[in-house]
Amino acid sequence: MKKRPWRATLLIPVAGLLLSSALGHAEHDRLEAIHSALDAGEADKALSLISALPQGGAHDAEAQNLACRVRLTMKQWDAATHSCETATRLDGQDATQHLWLGRALGEKAGHASFLSAYSLGKRVCAEFEAAVRLNGRDAEALSDLGEFYVEAPGMVGGGTDKAEHIAQQLDHVDGARAHQLRARIAEAHKDFGTAEREYRAAISSGAHPALHWTTLASFFRRRQQWQEVDAAVHSAYAAANHDRYAAVAFYDGAGVLIESHRDPGFAAKLLETYLASNNKTEEAPAFEAHLRLAHLKAQLGDRAGAARERTQALALAHEYKPAQEAKF
Repeated sequence: MKKRPWRATLLIPVAGLLLSSALGHAEHDRLEAIHSALDAGEADKALSLISALPQGGAHDAEAQNLACRVRLTMKQWDAATHSCETATRLDGQDATQHLWLGRALGEKAGHASFLSAYSLGKRVCAEFEAAVRLNGRDAEALSDLGEFYVEAPGMVGGGTDKAEHIAQQLDHVDGARAHQLRARIAEAHKDFGTAEREYRAAISSGAHPALHWTTLASFFRRRQQWQEVDAAVHSAYAAANHDRYAAVAFYDGAGVLIESHRDPGFAAKLLETYLASNNKTEEAPAFEAHLRLAHLKAQLGDRAGAARERTQALALAHEYKPAQEAKF
C-alpha cells in the first residue's frame, strides 16, 4: 500500500467534517421530531425539544420559527411574535419566516387596542408582502396576503383591488385558493350569490374538497343560513372520511357548529374523529380539540367526560390558559 503523506494533514479537517455532518443529521432529526410534536398538538414536548437544541446551529432560524408556531397554537401572542421576529432576523431571505411573523403579528393585532392594532396591521401587511416578494408561488403566503387585503382597512394597506390582483396570481398556483379569495372579495362587496358560487367552485376544483366544504359552511354561518350550515358540515364529514389528508375538516366542521350553537352531539363526534386520526395538524391543535370537546361534553351533561378532556388538554399543553381556567 502506498503511503499518503497528505493524509495526516487532512485527517483532522476530514474528521471535523464528518462530525459536523453527523451533528447536522442529528439536528435535522430533532427538528423533524419538533415538527411531528407540533402537528400532534404536543406543545410541551415540542417546546422541550426546542430548548434542547444546541445554540448557534445552522437551523437556529427554523427552531425559532417552530417556537413561534407552538406559542401561536397556545394563543401566546407576545411570545410567538418574539420568536418569529428572531427567526426573521436570523434568515430574512426566507419567505416562510416573513409569513409566520405576519401571522403572529396579525393574531397580536386582533387582541390589541385600536392604536396598537393600527401599527401592528401595517407590519402585518409588510411581512405578508415580503413573503410574496421572496416567493411569488407560495400559495399560503398569497392567500394570507389576499385575505389581509380583503379584511384590512385602506389605512393599513388593505383593498379589494389589491386582493383581486393576488387572486390572479393564485390562478397560476392554486386555483381552489383563487376561488376562495374571490369569494371573500364578493362577500366584501355584499355580492353573496357570487360568493357562494366561488366557494362551490373551490370545492369542485380543490384536491381536498372537505376543507372547502367547511369554508362554505362558515359562509353560511355568517349568512345565518342554518340548514345550509348543517348540510355543508355533513358534506365535509363525508368527504373527510375518504381523504386522510383532510382530517382537519372534522375539527373545522365542529368549530362551525359550535359557533352556530347547533348540534353539539355531532360536533362532539367530529372532534372525537379528529382526535382519533393519525393526521392531526398544528392548524387544529389537539389540546384545543380536547378542550372544545370538554365544553361540548359538559353541555351534553357528561361532567366527568368534560373533566377528562380538560385533563388531556393540559397533559399536552400545561401552559394553555383556556384549559387552566376551564371549570367543569
